[in-house]
Amino acid sequence: MSSPQPTVTVRVPASTSNCGAGFDTLGLALGLYNRVTLSPSPGAAPRPERPEDGRAQDLVEGAAQAFFAEAGIRPEGFSYRIDGEVPCARGLGSSVTVIAGVLAGLSARHGAGCPKDRLVALATALEGHPDNASAGILGGFCVSRCDPASGAYRDTIRFAVPSGLVFVVASPEIELLTKESRGALPLTLPYFDAVKSVNSAAYLVAAFATGDYARLRHAGGDLLHEPYRLPRIPGAKAAIEAGAAAGAFTGWLSGSGSSVLCVSARAGSEAVSAAMGEAFRRAGVACACRILEADNQGLAIE
Repeated sequence: MSSPQPTVTVRVPASTSNCGAGFDTLGLALGLYNRVTLSPSPGAAPRPERPEDGRAQDLVEGAAQAFFAEAGIRPEGFSYRIDGEVPCARGLGSSVTVIAGVLAGLSARHGAGCPKDRLVALATALEGHPDNASAGILGGFCVSRCDPASGAYRDTIRFAVPSGLVFVVASPEIELLTKESRGALPLTLPYFDAVKSVNSAAYLVAAFATGDYARLRHAGGDLLHEPYRLPRIPGAKAAIEAGAAAGAFTGWLSGSGSSVLCVSARAGSEAVSAAMGEAFRRAGVACACRILEADNQGLAIE
């Protein structure tokens, strides 16, 4: 293995997960990015270059430990810097941008040649679920599978999403950590709620896979997590409904929130964005609205 490269920067896209009823399974990469830069540093621990980067210290340390154990390399220190556009704790996969950036950056620095599917497995083990991990690393629309007994990552089937389809994301000024949002979920579900959600998730995947996006209309219904999470975000349910009324195909709570997302044709997406933003304003909540394409590349070394 060659001597470490001096500095490596990894670009990782944001992602939306669950996509309605595809809980912990479906993920889609979005054209919004963070960049993670790793540089040499003395010592044996990761060190943030700026105070604000220190917020991600636990994620960086966990990813570094996972990489060095996987690669069989003696741990060594490095400094890191996180730049970009993906907001923290908004349901857009910000934690995966850091974890994947560190894993891929260390692999590149040390010449380990860790393939992307292995990076997904490592990131999944750290995250606890593969939806954002697969989308952020592989790009496109991802359907991931874990072992039903152990929960270990097994595989992802992915396909590209064309640029004519856009994703209108409304991110309210409310932070929601995934581990806290999971506390709102029930321990059990009514049987037919689960059946209806399986039906919805399967149909949505088929519409994306075939490119028959008009069939997405009203296809995003979920009874697994949204009924328990959406009420915690003022204006979120109304924003999804307003986007659909303005012409969007469908919409969902992005990850555990607080962002919500509507799928739209490019024509008419400005109207969808305005309607979603207005719904949050009526609820007295400030939000940022973005119209994004899918990212079909996944993470990249720059």
